[in-house]
Amino acid sequence: MLTEYFPILVFLGIASVMAVGLIAAGGILGPRRPNSEKLSPYECGFEAFEDSRMQFDVRYYLVAILFIIFDLEIAFLFPWAVALDSLGMTGLIAMAIFLAVLVIGFICEWKKGALEWE
Repeated sequence: MLTEYFPILVFLGIASVMAVGLIAAGGILGPRRPNSEKLSPYECGFEAFEDSRMQFDVRYYLVAILFIIFDLEIAFLFPWAVALDSLGMTGLIAMAIFLAVLVIGFICEWKKGALEWE
């Protein structure tokens, strides 16, 4: 039984050694030129101010949701397009429903003003 899993263990071992080696090589060989601009904290598109609990614009979240919506759409459209012949009308209807839900999400984002930057 252990012989069946041995190639997987070898693969995981080689992958771990390569990952640690490449990270170590990048840390050792990489340039180090720190300055105040690089060392300053940066978050969400603006400089950090005095309070870490200050409110910021909700549009950052809306843009992230838009990215997830379209990323999911593309991730599901490619396999569907490849298997369209074998899926038939059922697959076409299911994808139409899926795209309709995504379009509704896009319209909600549009109505909230996520696409309008000032």
